[in-house]
Amino acid sequence: MFKTRLLSGICLVLILGAAIYMGGFVFWALLFLISMIGYREFCRAVRQIPLNEKYKPDVPEIVGYISIIAYEIVMLMTASPKNMFYVVIGAMILLMFTYVLKFPKFDSAYVMQVCFGIIYVAVLLGCLYMIRIRDRGIVEILMVFISSWVCDTCAYLAGRTFGKHKLAPILSPKKSIEGSVGGVLGAVIVGMILACIAKGNMAVYSAVCGVGAVISQVGDLFASGIKRNRGIKDYGNLIPGHGGILDRFDSVIITAPVVFIMVDLFIA
Repeated sequence: MFKTRLLSGICLVLILGAAIYMGGFVFWALLFLISMIGYREFCRAVRQIPLNEKYKPDVPEIVGYISIIAYEIVMLMTASPKNMFYVVIGAMILLMFTYVLKFPKFDSAYVMQVCFGIIYVAVLLGCLYMIRIRDRGIVEILMVFISSWVCDTCAYLAGRTFGKHKLAPILSPKKSIEGSVGGVLGAVIVGMILACIAKGNMAVYSAVCGVGAVISQVGDLFASGIKRNRGIKDYGNLIPGHGGILDRFDSVIITAPVVFIMVDLFIA
C-alpha cells in the first residue's frame, strides 16, 4: 500500500510539475480535466452514490458541467476576473431556472450544493492558472504547493513524532496540534528557501506560505467534514493509494485563491 501510494504520488507530481513548467494551454488543459473530474466526485459525494455504482448526471449536475466548461474557456481566452465572474453569475441564474422549471423534482438544498460545487472545484482551482500566467508565475505557484503539500507532509511527520493533543478529534482523529504547528513551520521554512532561490522578499514569501499553510489545513478538514457528513471514505479511486482528485487537491483548492490574493496584494 505504501509503495502504491508513493509511486502514484510521484507520478502525480511529475505530471503536474511538467504541466506547470510548460504553462499555457497545457496547464490549462490539465486543470480543466482536474476540475471536471473533481466536480463529478463532488456531485457523487453529495448524492451519496457508491464509487462502484454507475450513475447518470441529473439536470442540475449537467448545468454544472456546462458552467465549468464556459468558465474554463473564458478563463483561457480572456483571463479576465470580471468576465469569469459573469460566468459564475450566469451559472447561478441557470440553476435557478432549472430549479423553477423542474419544481418540485429537485430539492433546493441540492441545487445550492451543485452551485457551491462549481465554485468550490472549478473557480477556486482556476486560481492556479491565474497565478501561473503571471510574469513570475512558476515561483508564485510553488507557494501554493508549499502551503498545501509540503505543509501536509511536515504535519504528518511532526504528528507522528510529537503528536499528543488532538486538533479536531471528531472530524479527523489522527491530526494533532503538534502536527499542525509542524506543518506551518515546515511551510514557512521552505518558503524562506524559495525566497533565497528566487531572490524574493524572505519575510513576504514566508508569511504567504505560513498563512497558506494554516488555510490549507482548514481546507483539508473541510473536505473531510463533507466526507463524514456523507458517510464516505474517499471521493474517488482515480489515484491509487490517495483516493480521488478531491482527496489529493482538497487543501490546494482553498490555498490557491488565498495565495493568489496575497501575491496580488504584497508581491505583484
